[in-house]
Amino acid sequence: MNLRRKNEIPVDVYIPFVETLFRDGFTLSIGLVAQTLLVILVYWKTMDLAYLLVAAGLIIVGTLRLRNIRKYGRLPSPTTWEEAHDRENDYIIFGSMHGFMLGAFCFVSIYLANDSHDNYAEIASVCVTLASVTSIAGRNYGSPRMVMIFIITTTWPISLGFILRGDIYHIILGLMSAPFLFAIKRFADIVREVLFTALSEEKKANRIAQRFNRALNTMSHGLVMLGPDGRVAVANAEAAHLMSLKSADALLGRSIHGLLMRGAAGGMLAPKDCRYIEAQLTRALREGRDRKVLVSLTNGQHYEFSAREGSQELGVVTFEDVTARVEAEDKIRFMARYDSLTGLPNRAYFHELVVEAMASGDPERLCGLVVLDLDDFKSVNDTLGHPVGDGLIYAVAERLAAVAGPGITVSRFGGDEFMIFFERVEDESHLTGQIDEIFVDLQGEVDVAGHGLRIQASGGAVLSRVKDTDVDAMIVKADLALYKAKELGKNGWRLFEASMDAAFRSRQLMKADLRSAVENNELRVVYQPIVAMSTMRIASCEALCRWDHPDLGPISPGIFIPLAEEMGIISDISTFVLHAACTECAKWPAQTSVSVNLSAKDFRNRDVIQKVRDALAESGLSAGRLEIEVTETALLDDKSLTRQYIEELKRLGVRIALDDFGTGYSSLSYLHKLPLDKIKIDRSFLIDVTQNSRSLELLKGIVNLSRPLGLSVTVEGVETFEQLKILALQVKPDLVQGFLFGSALSASGIETMSSTVWPFAKEIQTARKAPRR
Repeated sequence: MNLRRKNEIPVDVYIPFVETLFRDGFTLSIGLVAQTLLVILVYWKTMDLAYLLVAAGLIIVGTLRLRNIRKYGRLPSPTTWEEAHDRENDYIIFGSMHGFMLGAFCFVSIYLANDSHDNYAEIASVCVTLASVTSIAGRNYGSPRMVMIFIITTTWPISLGFILRGDIYHIILGLMSAPFLFAIKRFADIVREVLFTALSEEKKANRIAQRFNRALNTMSHGLVMLGPDGRVAVANAEAAHLMSLKSADALLGRSIHGLLMRGAAGGMLAPKDCRYIEAQLTRALREGRDRKVLVSLTNGQHYEFSAREGSQELGVVTFEDVTARVEAEDKIRFMARYDSLTGLPNRAYFHELVVEAMASGDPERLCGLVVLDLDDFKSVNDTLGHPVGDGLIYAVAERLAAVAGPGITVSRFGGDEFMIFFERVEDESHLTGQIDEIFVDLQGEVDVAGHGLRIQASGGAVLSRVKDTDVDAMIVKADLALYKAKELGKNGWRLFEASMDAAFRSRQLMKADLRSAVENNELRVVYQPIVAMSTMRIASCEALCRWDHPDLGPISPGIFIPLAEEMGIISDISTFVLHAACTECAKWPAQTSVSVNLSAKDFRNRDVIQKVRDALAESGLSAGRLEIEVTETALLDDKSLTRQYIEELKRLGVRIALDDFGTGYSSLSYLHKLPLDKIKIDRSFLIDVTQNSRSLELLKGIVNLSRPLGLSVTVEGVETFEQLKILALQVKPDLVQGFLFGSALSASGIETMSSTVWPFAKEIQTARKAPRR
């Protein structure tokens, strides 16, 4: 059966074809009655019992056939190929019997009853059969087998009857039924093919229509198609929903104007919006190009209308609810313009607002710009955490936002920096009064997550005529004034002066010259002696960097070292000093060592280990003669990492000294946590040691605390003989260093002085031997 089904038409077409076989029982019953009456009429005329038998057979077959048609006509349509095939077989059985009876009628009248020489019976049988044959294609196209069986059972008996008559004319007449048979078969096939094509195309069209309807009504936006008369010809369910109608059919026949006016009548659109939308959409349809119109409704929703010219004189208008998109775009626009923490305009939007403000109005007017920076804000983040720091920023922003208003724009420029722009200022005193008032309002303490924080800020301001400046120039000048305010002790503000600009330019030029000097090895190294208290001879020296500017002369390290740190080239200077110191020390007597300061930045990278290793290798200096001085700043950055680097340096054989001991709040903790060899007591402990007994006791305490830990002690800043005498007699450090022993020397000077005993060594020796009172 499966092989046979492959040659059959699709089941969705086959089932309707089978149903057509049982569709019209009324015309079949008329045909059966007519055929039976004609056979009875022939019997009446000829009185031949054979016709009576034919008539009886037709009545029986007709009754059975009509019952079969009525039976299946009342049943539901078949759902499977097998069920339809069974119905077709039933139809063929009774149809074949009907055809056989008609064929028998013809055969009897042409051949069996021919002796009566009654031509009426012959003519009647042929006529009724041919009349029946003409309906074969129309009634039975749904079953090709039925068509073929019907043709055979009705026409072959006629041909057989004529051939059996024996004469040449009747034989030829009998053979002529073959073309007739082919013609009827061909006609039935054509009818079937035409109907099959029509049915297939109808189903295809229905499927396309269903897909179109499904696509149309599942679109996320409303759609209407306008006919040549400008009225809605097609609409989808979403369009009806957006227009608050029950179904898409309610939109049919309406014009764009009518649809928009419905929105206006419902209070969703203003009449002027209706006119604008209609004009834009009509223009787009007329010009044949896409056009979009965004409309804000009174209920807060946003709709986007689009129009374009379609095919076959149809225009297409789509509209959708884009409220979520518009709100998202507004949110993105807000995020792009405003600071997420404070809600104040950010740097870019502040710049845009100020440019617009300066471009409008009187160019001769004065305007002002203030930059504010929180003092020591980094320490808040480092000690209390960034959330607390953010809370402080928010509190400051709240106070500054109260200043904003017409003509005054406040911005968070980034980090802990804020800017305020005054669009119109009367004079300098006016601007000064406004800024003083802002600083007064900022004063006070705020509670952030249970922490009481005092707001302290520095500021820089600039006053300019609008036509003579621009935003960027004002920001630069305000920043210069801010730097000056911080130099003068913070917690205040300064107004920009021309001298600040000159100082800034000079600073920038000095930065460029310093970079060039570092790159071209134009720096030099000098050495400050470190004298042993026991021998009053140079035991070591500290390598110090010097810069001789070609135009300005010697530049103080207090100036160029902070510049180098700011520029990020301090490590390059450290490397230069390290290599130079190791190279020179290798030429000195073996008892003389050298000490080199490394910056906090050097200890942020493990390259420091390789730098020291390379310097020792290139110079040939013994590692034990090199001392690396570490500042507490370096230790604070990352204690665990710095400790690791110090331990690796110790494994090289290098000695480690803690510089500026006592200046930090946690210095004592390093004495037992770090593998140190020496501490260098800061000069601040020695300033008043000759007058202040507390300072003396503190120095003695540090030395007594260090010795049991195996640490040697150097006291820095020795400038007078009285200080040296007190150190020698009471404090007794291992080493001393200071201007008392002269200024820093060149490498050759150290080599020359390395075996020299300082002149006041005898005085110290005498003082030690003198009896104490």
